Amino acid sequence: MKNLWFITNPGSGSTTAEKCEALAALFADHALTMAGRTSFPDDDLPSPAMLDAKSVDTVVLFAGDGTINAAIRALADWPGAILILPGGTMNLLAKTLHGTADAESIVLATHAVPRLVALPFVAAGEYRAFVALILGPAASWVHARELVRAGRLRGLARAIRHAWARTFGRGIRLGGATGLLPGAQAVLVTADGSAIRLTAIDARDWRSIARLGWDWLTGDWVAAAAVTEGRATSVTVLGKKPVLALFDGEPQQLAPGVPITSGITPARFVSTLRETEFGPETGSGPAG
Repeated sequence: MKNLWFITNPGSGSTTAEKCEALAALFADHALTMAGRTSFPDDDLPSPAMLDAKSVDTVVLFAGDGTINAAIRALADWPGAILILPGGTMNLLAKTLHGTADAESIVLATHAVPRLVALPFVAAGEYRAFVALILGPAASWVHARELVRAGRLRGLARAIRHAWARTFGRGIRLGGATGLLPGAQAVLVTADGSAIRLTAIDARDWRSIARLGWDWLTGDWVAAAAVTEGRATSVTVLGKKPVLALFDGEPQQLAPGVPITSGITPARFVSTLRETEFGPETGSGPAG
């Protein structure tokens, strides 16, 4: 890890200008060259050609899971290393790769002993979820959640009313999802080896809906109610209309019939955990 391209998102949960500058200074203190810098989404993400032109060996992502998702997909064909730092609200990918370490500690540990691992993902058409895909009418709470995170109270009541109404409506139906009750309000889809794991919430009374909405706003919707679980190699959304889907928290419209499957990336993500801590679905190699 010598030549870096630094990608940040000032709108993410825990990034600030001061923290970004502190990391840039840390790079310089340890003879790490910052060949380029991107402030997303104001700046376009770098292309593989841009990174190669600057001899970049490692892209450093200091942002939330949604921005990280966009960057990983944009650089899917770039063979360099990717270092993910906790810069969002949940920081689930950073925790997968580094545990609870803070950004500065991760950079110092990475500089000393780099290790590259692979990440599993959920695939649906052109979209990827490296943390989780969320389907179902409860995904409508994402609009209220983003208003809360941004501190924008104007429009929040309307967003909550819309999400409340959608959650009480018809649930999501998935083809190939054996073991799950049809019509769940939310289904969490995660990669589980060569299969996908399905975790469904079926909230029918107003107390469950209220709890589901609150946990959406605070980040942990799975705690809202008892869940049912299942596994499959592939599922599809049933029906005739596209549905709202959250890929690592980012909303997209997913057409019915699109296969939802699992996959795994090449070993290109820097991890500071020991191999036994990270788990079996990894690879290893030098980070430049």
